[in-house]
Amino acid sequence: MNDFVASSLDHLVTAWNAPPVAALVRDRGLPAITREYLLDTFSWQRAEDVTRALTKHFAAARFADEVEYGVLLVPDPSKLDTRRPLPRELTAPDVFDKRLPAGVALPNDGPWQLVVSVIGSYGPSLGSYNDVIASDDFVVDGQDTRQWMTRQLWGARVLQCGATPPDWEHNERWTFTLFPGEQLVDGQAESGTVLKGKVRFRLGKPDRGIGSARVAPAVLV
Repeated sequence: MNDFVASSLDHLVTAWNAPPVAALVRDRGLPAITREYLLDTFSWQRAEDVTRALTKHFAAARFADEVEYGVLLVPDPSKLDTRRPLPRELTAPDVFDKRLPAGVALPNDGPWQLVVSVIGSYGPSLGSYNDVIASDDFVVDGQDTRQWMTRQLWGARVLQCGATPPDWEHNERWTFTLFPGEQLVDGQAESGTVLKGKVRFRLGKPDRGIGSARVAPAVLV
């Protein structure tokens, strides 16, 4: 087992077995995250290759030096829907714009799906929602990494990051993540952030390309 696999397993097992996330996983009927389950279920050589490819492809992006790519676990939304407000035992009541639709979901391929994406506090800055949609430079390993820039993946990332969520005001800098994988709602773009202890699923201007606007390129493994 190489360093990438060992560190990835350690990270996932620690993140998804921390209270109260572990209790939520158990109560929703999801398989517990163990090293044995992860090794038996997913392709780790592919995960390592894609992580390397994502890192290289977006190396020239603004703030690329503070972006960490790696493996993200996403639960089956029929058991734990990370597109919606999180359970109150995990956070203060989330802020969720009632205009938001159900949201894009990964193809249902088991209770957990492995994705390579941004796993740390910050994604790269690649402009506004409109800028990202208009670009032709997002294909990695044959997949358009914008397809899974979605609310579901960001919600899973919030859970996996635990006590230090992404796009949080108490990080070194505050950011918000755009979701170009979701359609505009009333001409506005979806994004996620964490402010004042609350996870916030919001709508905003699709041409807002300030440095705080980030994205999370993703590839299904």
